[in-house]
Amino acid sequence: MSNTSTTNTTPATTAAFHMQAVLSFGVSLAAVVVGTVYLPVDGWVKAFLAIAVLYAITSAFTLAKCVRDRQDSLTVVNRVDQARMEKLLSEHDPFRSVA
Repeated sequence: MSNTSTTNTTPATTAAFHMQAVLSFGVSLAAVVVGTVYLPVDGWVKAFLAIAVLYAITSAFTLAKCVRDRQDSLTVVNRVDQARMEKLLSEHDPFRSVA
């Protein structure tokens, strides 16, 4: 008898954790914006800092997406390999050649 059900080993993200991540991002972005606006320097320095922060944010999102995509692809490969192994084991009859 073959067990074809798969169990998900990664825990689901809770609504509270998701909200904490969103709020943390919002608070940190607001702090950087307020700090940049009230910084006692010329406008070009503020503009440079603003562009640098935007670049860091977009780079972080891109990196997170790449890490997630790689993890997802490895998960799919592992599931395919597991399904192949289950099929081989379910079709294997060690007593077929003995009789």
